[in-house]
Amino acid sequence: MFQSQTVIGQTLGTKNTAADQCIWPEDKLHTIPDWVYTSQSVYDREMERIFHGKTWNFVALEAEIPKSGDFKRSYVGATPVVVSRAEDGSINVFENRCAHRGAEFCRKNQGNTNEFVCPYHQWSYSLKGDLQGIPFKRGVNKEGGMPRDFKNADHGLKKLHVTTHHGVIFASYCDQVEPIEEYLTPEILEDFNVIFPGKPLRIVGYYRNELPCNWKMYHENLKDPYHATLLHSFLVVFGLLVAGNKSQMFVDTVHGRHGYMASAKSEDKYASVSEENKKEMRSYVDTMRLKDERFLNYVKEFDSPWSVTMQTIWPNLIVQREMNTLGVRQIIPNGPNSLIMQWTMFGYEDDSEETVRHRLRQGNLMGPAGFLGLEDNEAMKFVQEGVRRSTTDTSIIKLDANKVGTSDTLISEAAIRSMYEYYRKVMDI
Repeated sequence: MFQSQTVIGQTLGTKNTAADQCIWPEDKLHTIPDWVYTSQSVYDREMERIFHGKTWNFVALEAEIPKSGDFKRSYVGATPVVVSRAEDGSINVFENRCAHRGAEFCRKNQGNTNEFVCPYHQWSYSLKGDLQGIPFKRGVNKEGGMPRDFKNADHGLKKLHVTTHHGVIFASYCDQVEPIEEYLTPEILEDFNVIFPGKPLRIVGYYRNELPCNWKMYHENLKDPYHATLLHSFLVVFGLLVAGNKSQMFVDTVHGRHGYMASAKSEDKYASVSEENKKEMRSYVDTMRLKDERFLNYVKEFDSPWSVTMQTIWPNLIVQREMNTLGVRQIIPNGPNSLIMQWTMFGYEDDSEETVRHRLRQGNLMGPAGFLGLEDNEAMKFVQEGVRRSTTDTSIIKLDANKVGTSDTLISEAAIRSMYEYYRKVMDI
């Protein structure tokens, strides 16, 4: 059993006792202890057990590094890595840490190069992360330098295992992680392949922002369709996700760690909401309209019953399909009380310019200032502030009680319960 050593908030005695011992409340299925979001030692354990453990972590799209010498900075958990395409076309992922003194040698987010050179002492590395050269390796005037038995081959960068699926790049610290198709599970893979059918992608833009909340809250937020019908006026009024529409919160049946929230948009541009449901949804406003109604145009382009799917791929990937805007979001933990979100918006190489403009137009739903993203960011900030500063020590997840996993109703927390069942096993708490 994992024993935590770090305590958040020294004045909150009852909360400290539980955090010290990592004691989950007695009703494990329907409660989440606050220390899951605030404890530094729990966070450190997550980096070891989850991100550096038996998982595949999203790091980039192949479309971002199409040519030899192309590279992108990325992360596995909080660990900075570099994703590069070598001369032979292979994709390599290695830690962004010089083997000499530990400097983060790659400082550009993206680019093209024939080698990586550390700015501190100019140690140079190949596109595969192998040590190539060291200034003054043999010293000066036969004095100093490296020992005679020093071998470059023994001092390359820390390399990760790499796999790809239909243009999506994953990396892992574990050499025993299952093939990516098994990792995703056939159920999740079916929807994943709708968005990534194997045809070339076209990158259309990026967002990047910091959220002052724990990284797991982002998974929870997208496994919580309940909030979407209440918090997001835009979704409700314009019929994108409404209680009563055909919808599903799906969870993989193998581990319960991956899932997707799905909904089918009605044919009407504006939602048809019953008087009974209106009373439950304070965010619903009958008079709200768009000046540019092209925003709501949904062009069916996939063989799927859903107009919206939001996939949560454990531990760091969100795959979004909101009508015709497509993107991936990479979760980068930044301590227990913060995360960095890297958004990559894309389409397909054969998209017309009109389609690209339409994807960009609908992209205003997303991102740190999007019609939906802004509200989610604020809500998660408020939750983190609450669990950090209160004297209460647990959160309640009793909606649709006792159910774990897939739900055909949006008014359920069954997917969140499933995630934490898996989390407790991996974390041994």
